[in-house]
Amino acid sequence: MSDDNSDRGGSAPCFQHLIVAGVSIDCEAARDVARFRQAERARLLAQRKMPLQEREHATKTLVAGLESVITPEPGLKIAIYWPIRGEPDLRQWMASINKAGATVLLPVVGGKDQPLEFHKWSPGCEMMRGVWNIPVPKNSCADVPDIVIAPLVGVDESLYRLGNGGGYYDRTLASLDPRPHVIGVGFANCVIKTIFPMPWDVPMDEIVLSDGKSLP
Repeated sequence: MSDDNSDRGGSAPCFQHLIVAGVSIDCEAARDVARFRQAERARLLAQRKMPLQEREHATKTLVAGLESVITPEPGLKIAIYWPIRGEPDLRQWMASINKAGATVLLPVVGGKDQPLEFHKWSPGCEMMRGVWNIPVPKNSCADVPDIVIAPLVGVDESLYRLGNGGGYYDRTLASLDPRPHVIGVGFANCVIKTIFPMPWDVPMDEIVLSDGKSLP
């Protein structure tokens, strides 16, 4: 699952000094992958622009797909996300599964290059502006999710995720023990053949898309 660590600002110009997951990273290959992902990210983000009615229909179909694979119940902790950059808006579904008894968690960025924390959310809870002005729950304790719903910019045929480029989900999933079940969600046109996964990339367990399709 990738938010694409390889093109973060501040990285050294050559990756040959890096050993990730016991693998030496080739300088030129890493740069080529970073450039490819940057171009694909821009292309896929542009494709998210669609008429409101089309977006609402796509989101409704996506939610139906999620409801077919997740049964909310008391004790089940589900991490979702607050939508940015044209991501599918799941806030109504968040409210409905909260009403059904599930615990809804939202990701909170603690600091650069740090794993995400997941804080409890409920309709009407007090919110504040977090990193990049994304709303996050205020005065809420962190918890560990059973299921993580991760927004997709892109996804490849091996279930590796192309995200916004920060690497937060990769670091977080690598640090959680036990690892939660991870479901990537996105619009139907976000599937690509490969993101050319790197050693730090973590694949998702399944994908749910806005055309009703799911992977694997």
